[in-house]
Amino acid sequence: MDDLQQRDMYPVPGSSLDLSIPGICEGYLMKKRKYPLKGWHKRYFLLEKGILKYSKTQQDLQRGKLHGSLDVSLAVMSINKKTKGLDLDAGDSIYHLKAKSHDIFYIWLTKLSAHRVFRKNEAMSVHHGVLHALSLRPNTQPNTQTNRETVSREALWDVWMAFSCIHLCLCVPGRRTVLPAPGSDNSHIGIMSILYNNIGKDLSRISMPVALNEPLSLLQRVSEELEYSELLDIANRTDDPYERMVYVAVFSISGYAWASWRNHYKPFNPVLGETYENLREDRGFHYISEQVASTVCLECWIHLWKNKFWGKSMEMLSSGLVNVALPKYGDHYEWNKAVTCIHNVLSQERWLEHYGEVIIKNTKSDACTCKITFVKSRYWSSDNSKNEVQGVVLDRAGEVVHRFGGLWHEGIFCDTLSTPKCIWKPNVQPDDHPQFFGFSQYARELNELTPELKAFLPLTDTRFRPDQRLLEEGKVAEADKKKDEVEEKQRERRKEMTKNGEEHNPRFFGKSADEAGREVWLSNGTYYKLRKDQGLAKTENLDLW
Repeated sequence: MDDLQQRDMYPVPGSSLDLSIPGICEGYLMKKRKYPLKGWHKRYFLLEKGILKYSKTQQDLQRGKLHGSLDVSLAVMSINKKTKGLDLDAGDSIYHLKAKSHDIFYIWLTKLSAHRVFRKNEAMSVHHGVLHALSLRPNTQPNTQTNRETVSREALWDVWMAFSCIHLCLCVPGRRTVLPAPGSDNSHIGIMSILYNNIGKDLSRISMPVALNEPLSLLQRVSEELEYSELLDIANRTDDPYERMVYVAVFSISGYAWASWRNHYKPFNPVLGETYENLREDRGFHYISEQVASTVCLECWIHLWKNKFWGKSMEMLSSGLVNVALPKYGDHYEWNKAVTCIHNVLSQERWLEHYGEVIIKNTKSDACTCKITFVKSRYWSSDNSKNEVQGVVLDRAGEVVHRFGGLWHEGIFCDTLSTPKCIWKPNVQPDDHPQFFGFSQYARELNELTPELKAFLPLTDTRFRPDQRLLEEGKVAEADKKKDEVEEKQRERRKEMTKNGEEHNPRFFGKSADEAGREVWLSNGTYYKLRKDQGLAKTENLDLW
């Protein structure tokens, strides 16, 4: 039995005091009763804003016929993963709960941990407000009382700063926090008439109205998967290979978090020769990408995307592998991507999910592997059971060493570590994210073009793409016209190359073979050299737009 009273702080990115309200969780659990009706009884529970309520049935709960309620932040929570038990001890009341399956157990465990942190951060925020108010009051008390208040404020401020040190800053000083214009309304666009004649076709070949786009290209969208790169930093400092695999696995899950808020727009399709760099010294990574033929080629990752439209839903599949190297231990991890599916494509009630199995292998060692399952939602399932993900780390013999799980849009919890904890939770979304394409703070920085940056970027960089820039500025009609011009220019260039028997030669990447003999694209090393020597803007660049 593990006591989680002092072990459920989130040690990963987010606001120093995360006041975002976690999603509700509801469903049936088994609750142990005392005399006279001893034993386990089925009860319906609802967890909302840190308060756990229960009734005999869902209907009783909706009618307000509660059997009990509990503030989870004031209770000591203990778990027993073997029996799937959850115990909440608030002193005057004790809840002994049990889930029917491990999947339900991990969902409730993740949700309870998130709501406990929310309530604690909420209380800390109130304390800070009181201290701030006290600091503004005139000095009417004796000096001894003032000294005691000062010491108290300083002590609480130390606690506040300790919480702040746990998390990374959401916004880097000097980076923009808002876009030039809010997203355009695309509800009037007849998507059905556009897609009806393209069932079963590759959607990247279909020209769509620009109002369906967000002001980011696919090259930038893939760069978003590095938003939580600090998980790899932690992995590269973790000596235990099994625990290291847990952090790599959770990093692979974190790259899907954006999908929870981004299902009304699509990224721009890159044109042949288009490039994008994202050099983030503050985050400790350099990212470059280039569109080569029909392949998005990256120095960080390689993706070969396929997508199909099936009438009411759209599937996106990646036939390539993600590769991550941790130099300290000589590890090289590779894994496949889950299937991404957009449901209700033809309506404004679109929603997105990921499903399928992801297998992570270390090509340099067979000490452990990882299996992640993105659970496909069922037609009759509630919103609270969607986005479930479960994973296990296995040793050479196939025995489970670590088990983790949760929801890919809310957080991942691992209870098999020496200290059970939430490994990761998404950063808090800006309050105005619905008005700005659902962009996170990180996404808002991707297309930012500063005067200092212009001198170093090649003119093929996505930031210079005119139709995308016009859309970001809210000039939809002009962006639509310019998009047609950019796409027509690409078609003419392709025709001319075909006519002359020429092939496009990527500028910064070249074909090679990996240790398994598979064809891969690798950086040729010229990008950073040219950038450092003279600035890529001064070099000869393709005329893309």
